[in-house]
Amino acid sequence: MSIIEPKIDVLLDQADNDRFLLCALASKRAHDINDMMRGQRDRAIQLQTAVEIARAADKKPLSLAFDEIARGEVSYDPESIDVKNH
Repeated sequence: MSIIEPKIDVLLDQADNDRFLLCALASKRAHDINDMMRGQRDRAIQLQTAVEIARAADKKPLSLAFDEIARGEVSYDPESIDVKNH
């Protein structure tokens, strides 16, 4: 499996060229997105509307996270990272 869009170079630029930081950012954001999508799916089932379920299932959470990182919508606090033990 490979990433076609967004380009890996763009993603690494957003993560200070640190592939481990990129992985951590994408993982945490995808987890948040997955939690939000799960909540929307549960709400849509309660309301019996399949439109929201279909909209939420259109893209995978990790793909959404990478898109957000590439657009610069996901950030981190460099002070919160222990570089020596990173």
